[in-house]
Formats: sequence, structure tokens, C-alpha cells
Amino acid sequence: MHKIVTKWIEPYVLLETLKKHCELLKDFTFDGFSKNNIKKEFLKNLEIENSFGLYMKNVNKFYLFNGSVDIDKIFELTSSDFEITNDIDKPFEMVDIGKAEASFIKLL
Repeated sequence: MHKIVTKWIEPYVLLETLKKHCELLKDFTFDGFSKNNIKKEFLKNLEIENSFGLYMKNVNKFYLFNGSVDIDKIFELTSSDFEITNDIDKPFEMVDIGKAEASFIKLL
């Protein structure tokens, strides 16, 4: 399950809040040339138990976290603030085209 957040949240606040609740294992920095290869590496790392990923608009990084967090509660999300999908490509596409602020990958 992946959660696509459409509610605007300041990227710095989003990242720092998650760091308070979970362990940041790694960030994967990419550019236009390396994005696809870095994305593959990022997705492979999501196989770590209890991990989830974060991808934000206008930030050329994928973030890998470990831990359990109630995203809806800490960011005060309502059902109109996000979309749930099982399609692994949709969270990335929605952020890339500007229809989402952030996506959580493999959030259980």
C-alpha cells in the first residue's frame, strides 16, 4: 500500500517530523540522469522489514525510514488529503506531475 498526499505540507517540516518518529536509514540523491537507477536501488532497500519510503515534490531525493508511524495522525490528514494505491508507479508519477506533495511508499 502506498499513500499519496495531496495536502500541502512544508517539505522541511514533513522530513523533520518523520525523523522525530522514525529512524532515517538513508537518503538517495539523484539527478535527471541517475533517477531511474537510484529509484531501483531505493525500491530494493524497501525490502527491509518495517521500512517505508518518502518521495517529495521538488526534492531530488528518496528517503528510506524504519519504524512505525501514524501518518494521518501526526500530519492531521483527512480522507480528502490523500489517496491510497497499490500501483508502485503512481506515487512517483503523481509527485512528478505536481498533483501530489509527497508519497509514502510501502506504508503498512
